[in-house]
Amino acid sequence: MKYLKQLLIITFIAMIGETLNYFIPLPVPGSIYGLVLIFLALNFKIIRLDQVSTTGKYLLEIMPIMFVPPAAKLVSSWDMVKGVLLQGTFITCFTTVAGMVVVGMVTQAVIRRDKRKEAEKCTK
Repeated sequence: MKYLKQLLIITFIAMIGETLNYFIPLPVPGSIYGLVLIFLALNFKIIRLDQVSTTGKYLLEIMPIMFVPPAAKLVSSWDMVKGVLLQGTFITCFTTVAGMVVVGMVTQAVIRRDKRKEAEKCTK
């Protein structure tokens, strides 16, 4: 029953995200709205982490399985893909590296900010 409740909470928030996607005319997927909503709900303690953590961990564990159907479709669409393979590979590599750089820089900035706050507390 615990897992069903957690799954219903996650599904309900995902449905709200999809509904927002329908009504808000921005090129943002409904899943992103759902992620933002669950982040805000957890951050503002509307939902406690223990109310969704077990099912969330399970969904993360099985996530690689969700890439099998698109990969199979990619293989079956080889004739259409081979013409843009070089460009696709370049874009994938570039965006991966760019994403890693941005995430690294943001992480370093947050760590530096936290260290400064700790240092200020110690000097007071």
